[in-house]
Amino acid sequence: MTTSSNSDNLRGAALMAGSMACFTMNDTAMKALSDELPMFQAVFLRGIATSVWMYLLARALGGLRFNFSRRDWTLIAIRNVTEIGAAYFFVSAFFNMPIANATAILQAMPLSVTLAGALFLGETVGWRRISAILVGFAGVMLIVRPGGEGFNFYSIYALIAVALVTVRDLLSRQLSSDVPSMTVAFFNAVAVMIFFGIGSIFIEWQPVSGLAAMQMGMASVLLIGGYVFSVSAMRVGEVAVIAPFRYTSLLWALLLGFVVFADWPDRLTLLGAAIVVATGVYTFYRERNLSRSTPKALRIR
Repeated sequence: MTTSSNSDNLRGAALMAGSMACFTMNDTAMKALSDELPMFQAVFLRGIATSVWMYLLARALGGLRFNFSRRDWTLIAIRNVTEIGAAYFFVSAFFNMPIANATAILQAMPLSVTLAGALFLGETVGWRRISAILVGFAGVMLIVRPGGEGFNFYSIYALIAVALVTVRDLLSRQLSSDVPSMTVAFFNAVAVMIFFGIGSIFIEWQPVSGLAAMQMGMASVLLIGGYVFSVSAMRVGEVAVIAPFRYTSLLWALLLGFVVFADWPDRLTLLGAAIVVATGVYTFYRERNLSRSTPKALRIR
C-alpha cells in the first residue's frame, strides 16, 4: 500500500467519524422534539432549513454545479431515492425506540458495506478485517439482543435503513470526480424535504414552540455536516477501512441517550459497545500497518 493510499484512508476515516457525530447529534435533537411534533412535520421543517443552509454554503464554496453526465444524474437520482427511504425508516425507528438501540442496529452497516464493496466493487478484504467486523457484528447483537425488549417492530425499520444506506454509499463511490460532494448533499436534502413535505399534507400540524424551533435549527446545521462528511468519506480510501468508523456513532448515541434522555445502558449493552468500538479501531490499525506486511487477502466473490 502506498503512502497516498494511507493518506486517503486516514482522511476517509476522519470524515466518516465526523459524519457519525453530526448525524447522531441531529438524531438526538429530533428525538427530543418527537413528543411535541409529528415526524413528517418535524423532518419537513428541518429539511427547509437544511436545504437553505446547504444551498448558501455550496454557493459560497463554489461546490454547486449542474453540468454532469447523464450517468452521474442517474446515480444522483437513485441515490436520492435511497436517502429518502433510509430517512423515513430510520427516523421512524428512533422516534419509537431508544436512540441507542436504533443506532446499535445501524452499526450493521460496516459489515454490509464491506461485503457489498467486495461483491460489487471488486475490493480486496483481508481475512483479519473480515474477522474483526464479524466480531463487531456479534457486539451489535449483544446490544440489540433479538427477541429481547429492545428488539421490536421498529427494529425491522432500522434494518431496512441499513440496507438502503449500504446502496446509497456504494452509489457515492460510483460518481465521477466532476460531481462536488456539496452538490450531492444538497440534492439529498431537497429530496428528503420534498418527500416529508408531501407526507405532512396528510397529518395534523402542531404549533412549534421556541424550544422546538431551536432544536430543529440545530438539527439542520448538524445534518449538513453529516451529509457532506458522509458523501466525502465514501469517495476516498477503501470501503473496508472507512466503513467501520460508523461505529463511532454508537458511542455518541450511548452518551447522548444518557445525558439527554436519562437512558443508562445495561452491562450487556456496554459490553457490546466496547466490542464494536474495539473492532473498528483494530480494523483501521490493521489497515495502517499493511504497508509493512503482505498478508494473504481474501476477496469475496
